[in-house]
Amino acid sequence: MTSIFFATDVHGSEICWKKFINAGKFYQADIIILGGDMTGKAIVPIIYQGDDKYKAVLLEQEFILQGEDQVEEMAKSIKSRGYYSYRTTPDEIEELNADPGRVDDLFSSEVLKTAGQWLAYADEKLEGSGIRCFVAPGNDDMFELDGLIRGSKHVQLVEGRVIELDEHHEMISSGWSNITPWHTYREEDEEKLRTRYEAMISRLKDVKSSVFNLHVPPYGSNLDNVPELTEDLRPKHAGHSLVPAGSHSVREIIEKYQPLLGLFGHIHEGKGAIRLGRILCINPGSMYEQGRLLGALIKLAPDKIESYMLITG
Repeated sequence: MTSIFFATDVHGSEICWKKFINAGKFYQADIIILGGDMTGKAIVPIIYQGDDKYKAVLLEQEFILQGEDQVEEMAKSIKSRGYYSYRTTPDEIEELNADPGRVDDLFSSEVLKTAGQWLAYADEKLEGSGIRCFVAPGNDDMFELDGLIRGSKHVQLVEGRVIELDEHHEMISSGWSNITPWHTYREEDEEKLRTRYEAMISRLKDVKSSVFNLHVPPYGSNLDNVPELTEDLRPKHAGHSLVPAGSHSVREIIEKYQPLLGLFGHIHEGKGAIRLGRILCINPGSMYEQGRLLGALIKLAPDKIESYMLITG
């Protein structure tokens, strides 16, 4: 029996990353897998106001901070919610507003600095545990992240690879998605996605006993439902009517090859487990902004899925 803990879309939440790394020991899993979107989306400046005072705006709420202890507590809260804290001054904020290129450079620097710290934490916690950790960066993750992961001792980069989970099961992985309205780092049209997946599938020894770890869920699976948006990316209806946003290519290869298990993410609202033919498809969802790690604990027997459970922690 092989036990897997799967989570996805932690989006820069430090508390969720730490929960993920410790989940293997906590749930007695042999393998932990992060299904993509490891990094955050924005910087929250902590702006010096003079007289040891700082100002920060988090989730549309303004905070006035007095002294180092309050600043550190705010920085911790920012990290827990998936953002990057950055101490600065009003003058530097003006300079950054006038130079978008410098803002991009600052964001990249903060993302990679934090990712390096996360990987160091993972290497420390996983040392001697025997737990294997696999990560495939998602569509929101910049390409520079791959090099950092390659330098980790215990976190393996699995994008585009066939990995032996045990003597009975292999896994293919990809964090790429179909085209989104946000034009993120790793997205492409359905034909290119299909080619990407087929290249990995062709190297599997036994597709029927394999695991497909693909960031984007299959189209029309109810694991891919999102609120319908207007052209300016706002909810179209007050009642938040849902529409599918998954990948047709993923749906097609699942129906064609019928592997044992599909692990998906990307759509944070798409928490659930369904079957498409014989394949069990799981999207644990994401609540990273609340610091809650959603995951799935799956036990693989040689020729079947012995059990699975969706977990909130």
